[in-house]
Amino acid sequence: MTEKAYGEVVDLFARGTTALEIVRFKPSPESQERARYLLDRSRSDELTEDEATELERLGQIESLMQLIKARARHYANIAS
Repeated sequence: MTEKAYGEVVDLFARGTTALEIVRFKPSPESQERARYLLDRSRSDELTEDEATELERLGQIESLMQLIKARARHYANIAS
């Protein structure tokens, strides 16, 4: 499932985009639901090793997108 989240970000940039599109970007509902599922399992201390790795990777994607969005706002002078 992490591949889907990576793919969504890659597609955003590969198709060409604007700063505003970057700021407005949100993961698909499917990706959001997967992240919620993994977070719930983590809170319940039920994550498998593979799920823990997946959750960590999703967190890395989220952190990267937050940095990219902040930079896009800066370059485009877009208020949060």
